[in-house]
Formats: sequence, structure tokens, C-alpha cells
Amino acid sequence: MKTLLVTGANRGLGLEFCRQYAAAGCNVIAACRRPEQAEQLQALAGQYANIELQALDVADFSQIEALAAKLAERRIDVLLNNAGVYGDQSGRGFGKLDYQAWADTLAINVMAPVKLAECFLPHLQRSDKSLIASLSSLMGSMADNSSGGSILYRSSKAGLNAAMKSLAIDLRPRNIGVLILHPGWVRTDMGGPNGLIDVEESVSGMRRLIDRFDLADSGSFVKYDGSPLPW
Repeated sequence: MKTLLVTGANRGLGLEFCRQYAAAGCNVIAACRRPEQAEQLQALAGQYANIELQALDVADFSQIEALAAKLAERRIDVLLNNAGVYGDQSGRGFGKLDYQAWADTLAINVMAPVKLAECFLPHLQRSDKSLIASLSSLMGSMADNSSGGSILYRSSKAGLNAAMKSLAIDLRPRNIGVLILHPGWVRTDMGGPNGLIDVEESVSGMRRLIDRFDLADSGSFVKYDGSPLPW
């Protein structure tokens, strides 16, 4: 039975990943900052015995280390880096940038997924077919950027793409794959009400890519429907 660690599991795409994988019979370690306050996740865990709740603020690297130690004897087949922030604020564009918010965005969106990969490497190595799947965005594509703006978010997702591409190369000899996923413009708290697809469609598509992943595809940057994306 496959075991997944899902960060940012309390809402949106993270919650839907937990729902779909639990329904499919997988073991789900659902991590979020305050699981005791995550009512929807609590209800889901009450419905599925194969969902395990863990407290984790990915911005606090000591918490990542502590959770890895707590789960030291466990096997993880898929590390799903879903937690992330937008960072940019209305009225705080170029000329009025909030540099502390930028640093926080980079820590959560870029450094935390790499820290998670480092800390959970032993857990991933226990799997016959392990994968690090990180949720990025088309907004991290420099080739696609024709509108500018969103400097904090764009730079963080471009940074995530670069880091995950390097991990794909570095971890290939250990048979650990890396997949960089664009979930589409989804109707979530971050994506807003005007998104083009709902969470069920986005997660279903990404699950298909994760389930059929082959090491030859490691380092790919793809949309939820499997379409390759420009760097």
C-alpha cells in the first residue's frame, strides 16, 4: 500500500489530494500547521482511518527535522510538496516591495521543499519506487512571462523549478524521481473564484501523472493534464 506525505493538507489542493488518495486506499500522512483547527481535514480523517494527521509548519525547519525523526522508521513512497504561499500584495509591487515578505515566500516555496527532501531522504529510500512531487506554477516559467508583476511568487516558483531540476539529476542514481507540477488555474483560496478548473479535476489529473511516473520522466515540468511546460 502506497504511503504519501502531503504538506499543506488542511485546505484546497492539499485537502483534495488527501481525500482522493485515502479513497484509493493509500496511507496518507496529512501535515499542516494546526491540524487541531483544520475542521475539514479533521472530518476527512474521521471518515478515513488511513489518514494520519501531523503538525508541520514548513517555514520552521526545526519542525521538518522533528517530524522526520518522529517518522524515522516509516517508508514514504511520495513526498508531495503542496504547501506554498503567494506572497505578493496589492499595492506592494516594484518600488514598494516588501522584502521580508519576499524572504518568507522564498523560504516556504523554495527552501522548504528542498529541506523536506533532505530530511525525508531515508524514508524515500525505503520505497521501491519513490517520488518527490512539487507543486509549482506556470508563473514560474520565464519563457511564459509576458505580463510581468507578481515578482515574489514568480521568482519563488522559478527557484523551486531550478531546485527540483537539480534534485532530479542528483537523486536519479538513488532511483528517486522528481516531478514538477502546474495544477492549472484552480478555484481555491489562492487561485480565487475565477479559476478555470476545480480542485477535483486538477488533483485527478496530477494523480494520474504521479501514478504513471517513470524515472525517465524525472525533472519534467508539466501541467496537470500532462502537457509539457516551458522553463
